[in-house]
Amino acid sequence: MTKDEAKQKLIDAGLVLEAAGLGDFTRGHVSIRVPGEPNLFYMKPHSFGFDEMTMDNIVTCNIEGEKIAGGGPRHSEVYIHSEIFRIRPDVHSVIHAHPTYAVAVSATDRPLRMISQPSAVFADGIGVYRDTIDLIRSKEMGAGVAKALGGSKAAFLKNHGVATVGGTLEECVILTIMLENAAQIQILAESTGSVGEEFPRDDIMRLHDKICRPEQHKINFDYLVRKVRRQIKG
Repeated sequence: MTKDEAKQKLIDAGLVLEAAGLGDFTRGHVSIRVPGEPNLFYMKPHSFGFDEMTMDNIVTCNIEGEKIAGGGPRHSEVYIHSEIFRIRPDVHSVIHAHPTYAVAVSATDRPLRMISQPSAVFADGIGVYRDTIDLIRSKEMGAGVAKALGGSKAAFLKNHGVATVGGTLEECVILTIMLENAAQIQILAESTGSVGEEFPRDDIMRLHDKICRPEQHKINFDYLVRKVRRQIKG
């Protein structure tokens, strides 16, 4: 993947995330490591929506969270990205968003329950960052989020939002959408006052392994990109 291809993929990811209702005005952000330069990453600029990224306004940051290039302003919560990239060499993309149902689940202090296919994606665990509801505007706070994430695919920032990671940008986007889907199902199911017994762990993990394949994330991401482009064309 070339650097321009990585930027274009970031733009496409923004369109998909906005279409999925994950924008929260201009406050969500997404990043991808610069190809061939793992200590640098491209990131959505501050003050722009997910659907407003361009080749010119995408920001390039280093592992210290410093802006080194790009026409847009740097996000104040850049440290969520830089500190996760620092400790997770397997991660090539990070998303921070404030999905309604995921925030609601985080506020209950209950874990994500394995009661749906989307939830099975996270059967290997979700971290929880509990230090503050405030914006993550320092290296220390970013390091706290990264520590809470650990080796997981995602972490709840309690009463605040989520941090989701992926070995590819495609994976990161799909995981973020599926986490919100899983949280929505859980809120709806629990609102009935009675949730049935979960399937056995080995059954859940078989499904986890099937729907977490990298090629499946790419298929789903490419579909969502085609869909949003059709909508843009009208």
